[in-house]
Amino acid sequence: MAKFKTLDDLPADLSGQVALVRVDLNLPMKDGSATDVTRVEAVRPTILELADKGAKVLLLAHFGRPGGKRHSTLSTSMVVGDVEQVLDKEIMFIPEIAGPVVAQSIGILRAGDIGLLDNTRFWPGEEGNDPNLAQAMAAHGDFYVNDAFSAAHRAHATTEGLAHFLPAYAGRSMEAELKALDAALGNPQAPVAAVVGGAKVSTKLAVLEHLVGKVQHLIIGGGMANTFLAARGVNVGKSLCEHDLADTVARIMDEADHAGCTVHLPYDVVVATEFAANPASLRTCNVHEVGEDEMILDLGPQAVEALADVLKTCRTLVWNGPLGAFETEPFDAATNALARTAAALTLEGSLISVAGGGDTVAALAQAGVADDFTYVSTAGGAFLEWMEGRVLPGVAALET
Repeated sequence: MAKFKTLDDLPADLSGQVALVRVDLNLPMKDGSATDVTRVEAVRPTILELADKGAKVLLLAHFGRPGGKRHSTLSTSMVVGDVEQVLDKEIMFIPEIAGPVVAQSIGILRAGDIGLLDNTRFWPGEEGNDPNLAQAMAAHGDFYVNDAFSAAHRAHATTEGLAHFLPAYAGRSMEAELKALDAALGNPQAPVAAVVGGAKVSTKLAVLEHLVGKVQHLIIGGGMANTFLAARGVNVGKSLCEHDLADTVARIMDEADHAGCTVHLPYDVVVATEFAANPASLRTCNVHEVGEDEMILDLGPQAVEALADVLKTCRTLVWNGPLGAFETEPFDAATNALARTAAALTLEGSLISVAGGGDTVAALAQAGVADDFTYVSTAGGAFLEWMEGRVLPGVAALET
């Protein structure tokens, strides 16, 4: 695991120092209020720890996609109330990210106070990773903390550039994420299993190609499983399937064989002629018995039982994507069942389980086990790029 500094490496007394802290406050909004403050809750420990040590904490965050121009509806002032509620502290809103206004505001702030700068993406230099903008922001701080793993796959001025001008540290949320990901694929306890689901193989080709060389068991679910089955000559009827990727899937399976990775596909599935909740045409069958007018919408119970047995032999699990069309009952059954098995194994201490991705977080929450996994990442694109084995600029910039 790469080495990086954390808040533990900072002095116990930060009085008089200014901390520039990159956080993710890109919250879903409705009627002027956030509908989900999970991202604020994730960075709360870092912000309060720095404030408690006496630092003046300046929060840097983006909000939406303003394209380098100011939009009143995309100002971070929109989330000040939500942040104050989670932190239970008053926040000073600062309508700039560098310059005299920021300097004056810092002069007003007392030790332990918190300021929120405006949407960093109002300035074109943010997404362009302009070193001049990064340097202008850095002039206001004594040190930089990145606590936004979800934005770490972007090489922006506040996610990567600032680390070149100030002493850089990982915040508590970033620290936990990096340690969890290292335990999952960086330096895992073997055997390692990966569950990869979702609609299309084409969106996760790089993930699959990376994983076959890293794990001992690759479990394929969702619409992706249909494409793998079809590549093996199985008639999948009207199922969602990328038939044009048959050669690509065959190559991935060959690579898995050479790497000693077993690819697990279902041998019984849940099908229906229409995609609806509890359709009259619902039935479970062997994969070789799918009708021409039927769609595979979930894995069958025998397949789930076999996969549960696989997990019982493993020490590490990384999970991205549902096994079926989990948003609609009863096609959430396989995802729920295997997730509960993974959770139970985690709770008894025999499995390290790390999951991530938007659909995955929702699926685990629906199964009632999100809190029982070792770690669940709420980062979308950054988590996927990590699974692809790509270097994340925001993380690399923190390495010592």
